[in-house]
Amino acid sequence: MGRERPWIVRAGVGFWRAGAAAGVCLLLPAVWAAAVGLAVWCGAEHPWSWIGPAVIVCAGTLALAQAVCRAVRALVARWTGTAIPGGYREAGPVMQLSTGYWWNGFSYERSRRDAVMDQRMRLWWSDPATWRDLRFAVIAPFTAGLVAAVPPAALAVAVLGLAGAGPAGSGAAARLTGAGALAVAVGAAPYAWRSLHRVAVRFLGPSSAMLLAERVDELTVQRADATVAQAAEIRRIERDLHDGAQARLVALGLSLATAEALMDRDPEQSRALMREARAGAAASLTELRELIRGISPPVLSERGLVDAVRALALDVPLDVAVRAGGPLHLDPPIESALYFGVAELLTNAAKHAGANRAHVSLVRDETGIVVEVEDDGRGGADARPGGGLAGLRRRLAVFDGTLAITSPHGGPTRVRMAVPCA
Repeated sequence: MGRERPWIVRAGVGFWRAGAAAGVCLLLPAVWAAAVGLAVWCGAEHPWSWIGPAVIVCAGTLALAQAVCRAVRALVARWTGTAIPGGYREAGPVMQLSTGYWWNGFSYERSRRDAVMDQRMRLWWSDPATWRDLRFAVIAPFTAGLVAAVPPAALAVAVLGLAGAGPAGSGAAARLTGAGALAVAVGAAPYAWRSLHRVAVRFLGPSSAMLLAERVDELTVQRADATVAQAAEIRRIERDLHDGAQARLVALGLSLATAEALMDRDPEQSRALMREARAGAAASLTELRELIRGISPPVLSERGLVDAVRALALDVPLDVAVRAGGPLHLDPPIESALYFGVAELLTNAAKHAGANRAHVSLVRDETGIVVEVEDDGRGGADARPGGGLAGLRRRLAVFDGTLAITSPHGGPTRVRMAVPCA
């Protein structure tokens, strides 16, 4: 536990944070006040003279609301570590059709520029996050903005009061006012800015409907990825059977037929063909076992994830140390995903990273299973689109799992797979 900072430091940090929070939250009221001041300066004796300021207020609010909300999220994340997701809808791809028109998900346009502009406008207008930002931009000045403005305002009153204090009479009252305002400023500075955190968490986070829509989109992508991966796996199994075991079995049948025809005329040649057929049958059996191991390793289904990873470590050309907190009882699909994930990471370490040693850790915590693989290779690993690590991330996402990669150039590489489970 770190030592608490002195009060003067906390007050100074509080003044800076309160000023930043007040400046961000009161930006829109400043625009509104400027519009009203412009209307008064130009003369407001006619009703239509307020049309220009009203347009300025509406346009300024619409243009600055999202920027204000993004700035508030950045300040809250930096000061408190609380990440408030934006929840904005992502723009879809803009595609050119065979007719020459461009499709942006909403309408057809003659050029890509028009399609992108129309998509942005429609997406901005139909996005619930836009109206959430407008609501926050109206609420924040009267809640977090006014509270955060207390320390700067009190400090200004204190400076003016102390600067205008005379030797007696009203000077004593000014000094008393300045001292009181200074006490209020110093006392409120460490706490006033915290109102921004409370208001932002309450009004700026995505709504339940937005979270549900985001989750549906995520599940749709995961389903598509799982379908593609399943089709690719079926094609791989079919190709391995066709090119491997099936071809050997066909050759085995031809050898047996030839041996049967030569059994009476040339027994020696028949016996040689029988020996070749037996060797072919053994090779076919080995290939089938390898294929089964690639689909579902027997040691994984018989002895569990920990023993399967230990058996895998013996076959890898690395010095692999496996640490586990004890036997892990997981659902078979999760065990299979983690097992093949470890196999791919160890293969990458040996084949691409030039590693000599690796360490595998399997730990069960209160949220799920965490598997970490660390090697002493050259580093520089990343989840490139279409690469093995990106595919591994997609396979884990089916189970709401995550993949975190730390791989600076020069090593070491540390990959963390986490899958929530009961």
